Parts: sequence; structure tokens; C-alpha cells
Amino acid sequence: MKKPRRSAAWYGKNDKDGFIHRSWMKNQGFPDHAFDGRPIIGICNTWSELTPCNSGLRVLAEAVKRGVWEAGGFPVEFPVMSLGETQMKPTAMLFRNLLAMDVEESIRAYGIDGVVLLGGCDKTTPGQLMGAASVDLPTIVVSSGPMLNGKYRGQDIGSGTDVWKFSEAVRAGEMTLKDFMGAESGMSRSAGVCMTMGTASTMASLVEAMGLSLPTNAALPAVDARRTALAHLTGKRIVEMVEEDLPLSQILQKPNFENAILMNAAAGGSTNAVVHLLALAGRAGVELTLKDFEIASDIPLLVNCMPSGKYLMEDFCYAGGVPAVLAELRGSLRKAKTVLGGDIAAYADGAECFNRDVIFPLDAPLKPAAGLRVLRGNLAPDGAIIKPSAASEHLLKHEGRAHVFENIEDMKATIDSPDLDVDENTILVLKGCGPKGYPGMPEVGNMPIPRKLVERGVRDMIRVSDARMSGTAYGTVVLHVAPEAQAGGPLALVRTGDTIRLDARAGVLDLLVDEAELAARRAAWVADAPHYTRGYARLYIDHVLQADKGADLDFLVGKDTRPVTRESH
Repeated sequence: MKKPRRSAAWYGKNDKDGFIHRSWMKNQGFPDHAFDGRPIIGICNTWSELTPCNSGLRVLAEAVKRGVWEAGGFPVEFPVMSLGETQMKPTAMLFRNLLAMDVEESIRAYGIDGVVLLGGCDKTTPGQLMGAASVDLPTIVVSSGPMLNGKYRGQDIGSGTDVWKFSEAVRAGEMTLKDFMGAESGMSRSAGVCMTMGTASTMASLVEAMGLSLPTNAALPAVDARRTALAHLTGKRIVEMVEEDLPLSQILQKPNFENAILMNAAAGGSTNAVVHLLALAGRAGVELTLKDFEIASDIPLLVNCMPSGKYLMEDFCYAGGVPAVLAELRGSLRKAKTVLGGDIAAYADGAECFNRDVIFPLDAPLKPAAGLRVLRGNLAPDGAIIKPSAASEHLLKHEGRAHVFENIEDMKATIDSPDLDVDENTILVLKGCGPKGYPGMPEVGNMPIPRKLVERGVRDMIRVSDARMSGTAYGTVVLHVAPEAQAGGPLALVRTGDTIRLDARAGVLDLLVDEAELAARRAAWVADAPHYTRGYARLYIDHVLQADKGADLDFLVGKDTRPVTRESH
């Protein structure tokens, strides 16, 4: 016997409630037969002019609708909060959980049978998936896609990655301000997300590797007609998923997460993937911890894209994209169901690489053992992470004197001082930038190199913080130190002059200070007063989990799939 459609409780009854639900929808011109019991598909759209990455999603929404109608469904588009990574203060990450709440409650409250998630910019993809996982309807993702390659003076330039390089060159006197400003317009030439392997393209790649989208979703440029065609096919497929009763929970299983971790390593993906995957697993009821990320420690870097390489997402697309990488990883991939109903291995069937300088073979990789490293020690008892593929090899094992910035304002005010007592062996430490401390855990962990060192040619040094960094950034940067300083973690106790030991290959991050001295510091420590005292930000500060738990809100972990029984009339 076929399971009754969820939408029938809204639109299938011949009583007052059914009358009201249908009649109000008909003011948009929908005919009677649209309510004949066909699947009603929600299109969850994060389009916004304040989120430039997602500015092309209206076009994709129309394509999804065509596919839904073709398959015999009834598409209905609805908006949710949009998170413009480069546009929001204090940080878009503060609002990821709010977007997840918006998505969850919208899906639960409306009479839909399945949902297509339209997102792209860094936090929109994980936020939408977190919300959808907590309701567990048939769900599929269409990403907005990357921008076209940036161009400046005949060269390809990548969003984020080249911004950091150009900015440091200006500070070093190697690039004029006029030239720096001249690159601005050539950087972003079309709709779409960062065209480097930043967080947005990383999450799109992981979504594809997890089987949450159709093949090729990650890398097709935003303005490529093939992305519009893929959106059409996605609309068709979501109707079939409803007919097959294929909910999100069947795809969000431990093996799917493990495949995402493997893909992140091979692609040189963003460190932000860690907090997003941990949070999503918490919603899905999957036991995922930082230790699980160690399964990819020996996976080599195969994708030669910025910031770990030299190419951009448009090149990655033309070289074969995610399917070509999955083909290389076939021997390591876990057996895992996808939105197509079969195993993820089918995404690699027939896949070819068309440019071996962009996607390297597994037996001759770009870099060996490129997976994210999980660090532990008395400075990070609950863990921290580092991205070796974007770091300087000679700094991955290092012992040095700490210079501490107590907060982001302290860092900004003093980083360019000629009197700053630092050299290239110093370890820069930034406090107060974790989930509670900032709040929201901003992308400031890749602190600028002090001007006095930049002018001497130094381009990398070890930096340690409870913050995140942009997926487009690079350097020997230790991130997500947990517990954070504001929560009373050992990071709060570090003082300028202390010695810190990093051994990334061995997974060690230690503060070399006598335990008796640390105990005395701990007894004298007092948390800073919260930066925000009202509204959602205060709710966030009071309930956010630490980075090693995904920085979700404690009361949002898990799901609630109970049917809505109370009527609105």
C-alpha cells in the first residue's frame, strides 16, 4: 500500500481546511488539477542581491520548476534567509544555524512532499541541509555554481586567494595600490560562488561526493547552460524520489560522510568542511567526530586548484570535475546510496580526466598525504585542525615563542607596528574568535603577516586561533582550537613569551608551560563580557556548541519527523 502524501493533509481534504488551503493558492492562477494529489515539491531558494554568489538562483528555480511539472509534480518556490559570506557582519557563520532553523520550520510548516535546496554561498549549503535533515523529506541539492575565472592583465586570478596575495604584495611595497584596485573588477566576472576551491565550491563538491546532488553539480559554472539543464533534471528527479519514498536520512549515512571526508582531502578542500559536516551529522543522528577525519590523512592531493594549487573551478569542470576525482578514489570510496537510488560508484562510471595538470592520478598525485590533520595536546584537548596542502612544509613541525593577541581589535591595532616583538619563528596566537567569543567563529584565523616581516620577504608563519579561515586562504594556520578561549579553554591562558610546539604530521599541539603555572593562570582567568546581549546573537552565545561538535545550537541537534497535526484555522 502506497504511503499517503504529506501534502494531502493540506490540499486533499474536502472540508473547510482543504477549501482554505487550495483557494488561497489559486489566487496565483493554479488550476484545479494542480491539486489532484500529485507530489508538491518545495523549492527552497536562498536567492538574494546581498548574496552575490546566489544571484543566479532565480534562473535555476525556473528550470527546476520545468522539471517538476514535466515529471507530474507541482512546484512551489519559497524563500529563506540568505547568507552573503563577504557582506554580513560580524560573520555569516553566526547566522548558519538561524538559516537552518528557517529551513527546518518552513519545510515542516508547509504542505510539501519533497524539497529542492537552491544554495551556494559558503554557509547556505550546510545551513539548508541541516534544516532539511531535521525534517527528513526527500531532498536534493542544486548549487549555484562557481563564477567564471577571474581575469587581470591576461592572467587568471582567483577570488579570495589572489586577494590575500595582492594585499600582502601592497603591504610589502611590491604592488601599487592602483594595480591592486585595477584587479577588483576582473576578479568577479559573472554570477556564482568563488571560483577557487573555497568553502562554497568545497561544499558543492562534498554534496556531490555524498550523493546529495546529481553528478557534475559541483563544478559546472553558474552561467553554463548545462547547469540550467541540470536544474531541470533535478526537478524531474525529486518527483521520482517522492514516488520512491527516498528521504534524506537514507543518504545521510556514515559512509556518505566518509566519502565527503575523502573528497575534501583529494580536492584540497576548505577547513570549514569540518564544522559543517560535524553539524550536519548531528542533525542526521550520525556519530561523526574529529577522529573520523583522520581516515583521509593519507589521501593525496589530486586537484590542482587554488588555494592548494594553481587552477580555478572552471578549469576543474573542463578537466572532468568531481566524477573524475571519484574515479581516482574508487578504491577508497565507501558503498553509499545517492539521490539516484544507487551507489556512489555510479557517479564515477565512465568518468574521464581531460587535463592531468588539473586532476592528477592517484599514483602520481600533486602532493602526498594532503588530508586535514587533527591536532590534539594540552593547548587543544578537544582538538584543532590544520590544512597541510595549503601550509609551508618547513613549518609543519616547529617550536616557537608565542606572540598573543587577546582579541581581533588588539591584532588589527598592532599587527603593523614596527615595534612588534616578532620574527619569522614566532607563533602568532589570536584569542576570542571562537563560536561564543566573537561571536560566530569568523574567518580571521589566517592573520596577516606582521608588516615588518612582510617587508623582509616573509610570506608564512604559524598562526594559532579558535577562529576559522576562508576556504580561499592559505598558510600554516591552526584553526578551531577547542575549547575556545571564551569558554575557558587552555588557549585563554597563553601569554606572549610562552613556547608552543606544533607537529602537524604527529597531530600534536602543546603549550610548553608548567602545569602549576597554568593552574594559577586558570584560577585568575575571567571570561570577557558577551559582545551581544539581545536577540538571536544572545541566543546563539548561550546555546552554541564548540567547534569539535560543529558549532550547532544545542537544542537543534537531532530531528523531529512527527507530522504536523494542528490546523492554522
